[in-house]
Amino acid sequence: MDSEYSDSYEMYWGTLGTVRPYSNFHPDRDVTEIVTALENKDTVTLLRILTNRNNPQRQVIAQVFQELTHKDIITALKKALSGDLVLLLVELLMTPVKYEAYRLQEAMAGLGTDEETLAEILSTRSGKQLQNISAGYKEMYKKDLEKEIESETSNDFEKLLKALLHKGCVAGVVQTDIETLSASLKGKKAEAGQWIDILTSRDVKHLDNVLMGLELELGQTVDQIIEKRFSGDFRLGLKVLVQCIQNRDAYLATRLKTMKKEIVQRIMVSHSEEDLLCIRAAFIKLTGTSLYTALQNHFKGDYLKALLAICRSED
Repeated sequence: MDSEYSDSYEMYWGTLGTVRPYSNFHPDRDVTEIVTALENKDTVTLLRILTNRNNPQRQVIAQVFQELTHKDIITALKKALSGDLVLLLVELLMTPVKYEAYRLQEAMAGLGTDEETLAEILSTRSGKQLQNISAGYKEMYKKDLEKEIESETSNDFEKLLKALLHKGCVAGVVQTDIETLSASLKGKKAEAGQWIDILTSRDVKHLDNVLMGLELELGQTVDQIIEKRFSGDFRLGLKVLVQCIQNRDAYLATRLKTMKKEIVQRIMVSHSEEDLLCIRAAFIKLTGTSLYTALQNHFKGDYLKALLAICRSED
């Protein structure tokens, strides 16, 4: 990270995120600086503050900004700035639950549906997190998330997403689950229901053992099996789920490898305080290049500075 973003900014280390609580946090002082920065369109100051405070601290900043200025900080940012940078800063100011709800809504908005993003979010979040995200979605959009999924998807893919939305953790026997999945493939048409039932109702460690056992029994990777026996959106959703079970960080690194702006931004913001260090490690293993360097090769300007500030450093 450039020295202008890091000098004298002490961070707490010890989590797997890159953005940590700022140790010398004074929200009144931050808001005073932000007000001046907005007047002067000083993006350096805005980035220095908003990418060096964790989400709870950013929520305090937003509250204090409202109290001191009688204005909404997001509205103020949109008025002062434009383009990709302001959208990224606005996303940083959302709470994690509302941000995931926002991502789901964006994936279903407009004419097309972003099936992979739906599958990604539902596959990488726990049942408890998804309950909270569903509630946040209802609060933000006055709509039921499950019904929205029903209206945007169909058939086995719809069933998979709805099962993920209500995922549980039912005890199972590894060998029994292997046999069930193997048997589901023996007919002329593979039985999707068995895959949905098992892969959305067991813990990750159990499922990883099931998938390894299935690969040994059939002599193929699960990815190859899914590619041959299933089709369409369900095949895509099942592959995403399996990859997340086997190595979630590697899957997200693969998504980042596309260097598509929307994908990169939303995964980095979503995982910046949770496990972005792990995703960074998976990215360099996958590509031979650090995420920090890859970002520099694909983006520029203040937007690049913001992404680098979230990424934090070269591996």
